[in-house]
Amino acid sequence: MNTKELIQVVAEACDDKRAENIIALDMNEVSLVADYFVICHGSNERQVQAIARAIKETAEEKGKDVKRMEGFEEARWVLVDIGDIVCHIFHKDERYYYNLEKLWGDADRVALNIIQEG
Repeated sequence: MNTKELIQVVAEACDDKRAENIIALDMNEVSLVADYFVICHGSNERQVQAIARAIKETAEEKGKDVKRMEGFEEARWVLVDIGDIVCHIFHKDERYYYNLEKLWGDADRVALNIIQEG
């Protein structure tokens, strides 16, 4: 499974847990941190944890090691590091406060094949 396929699978895992405003950014030209970011948010701490857990389980099912997961207990901003992909799962309030999309505004968006409501 290549990285772009994994991004799609991760986005679908987020969508399955009703994550909102799921986006993927191509970070290759703008950051050394990761090749791609996947960013989404949940409405409450329990949902944020469910999204993070789904990402971790999905990555592991696809044979990818989760290098680290940070912020899970507080569930305000959970980071899931899958190597080339770093997933940021925010609580809704923190998503708009940190505004990673604007911070990394030079990054191109990656098309995702999911249909999001709202």
